[in-house]
Amino acid sequence: MSLPPPRSKILVVDDDEGLLLLMAEVLREDGHEVGTASSGRAALESLGANRPDLMLLDLKMKNVDGPTLLEKLERGEAPVPFIVVTGQGDEKAAVAVMKRGALDYVMKDTALLDLLPTIVQRVLAGLVQKRALAAAQLEHRRLEREILAASERERLSIGADLHDGLGQLLTAVELSCAMLKEDTIKIQPSLTRRFDQMSTMLRDAVAQTRYLARGLVPVGGEPDALQFGLAELASRTNGLGRVNCDFDCSEPVMLSDTAVTNHLYRIAQESVNNALKHSRARRVSIKLNGNDGRIRLEVADNGIGLPKDFSTSGVGLGVMRHRASVIGAELTVKALRPNGVAICCELPLKS
Repeated sequence: MSLPPPRSKILVVDDDEGLLLLMAEVLREDGHEVGTASSGRAALESLGANRPDLMLLDLKMKNVDGPTLLEKLERGEAPVPFIVVTGQGDEKAAVAVMKRGALDYVMKDTALLDLLPTIVQRVLAGLVQKRALAAAQLEHRRLEREILAASERERLSIGADLHDGLGQLLTAVELSCAMLKEDTIKIQPSLTRRFDQMSTMLRDAVAQTRYLARGLVPVGGEPDALQFGLAELASRTNGLGRVNCDFDCSEPVMLSDTAVTNHLYRIAQESVNNALKHSRARRVSIKLNGNDGRIRLEVADNGIGLPKDFSTSGVGLGVMRHRASVIGAELTVKALRPNGVAICCELPLKS
């Protein structure tokens, strides 16, 4: 047997005591739990003691009028949803209050008591839907964070396997090759060159394995980890010998949130990879600064620019936008003049 839904709590605020009692009675008959306040001051006291699901607010009251009461409520952390009750000729004032957050308004006329239950039910249903949507969005963001966290853990695992497993195995093979060279150099000197070639190839394989491993392992958890990670990313990119990559961070940028650090690093990493794959650039620059209460990360190149059929729905760009949205940042892509592309990610610094 399912329990009946909880009754909605409504606070009716009006200095016309006769109308106040009538509105309260109509709403109680409709199944709501109703409280009343005959002045703005009494409404503030009631709101301080018990927060309702909805408030019906008369715009004109003697001691504290509706707009003044709203100003006081807006200073609070969780404003109370409200409907405006207004007299004839005050439609403009009601519309002005609607712009300040009123969910609806009802006129003080002969149809007031007949219309009031319907208006209240409609507004309450909208609030329920709004709360359900907010809860679904919150759950969606939680699942997104879990998926990205699982992805980062998998990257860590693969990076560790490459570094500690394959990297060390290749190093051991290189050492064995060097030992074989020493053993055969007197017997068959002609094999020396081949052993040298094998050693060179193995060293290259070890270097590439370490490069892949370090690219897969996210930056550390220290507050300055992002700028050091980006500097290393620029250095590794330079080591490829295909482009000149530089990193610019004029002032230290400290981040205590490792999730934000990792997402920003991944955005920079994907931006650099895109430049290497598609731009034909000869120069890539990574810039990081934390001025004006915002963190700004930019990766720019001097390549061929955006293609005519450029789409914002690409997989790489989609992942970057997704990472930016998870941390509350904004990602933009713009063409540079005379050529090139800049990918910029900005987010507010938390106090």
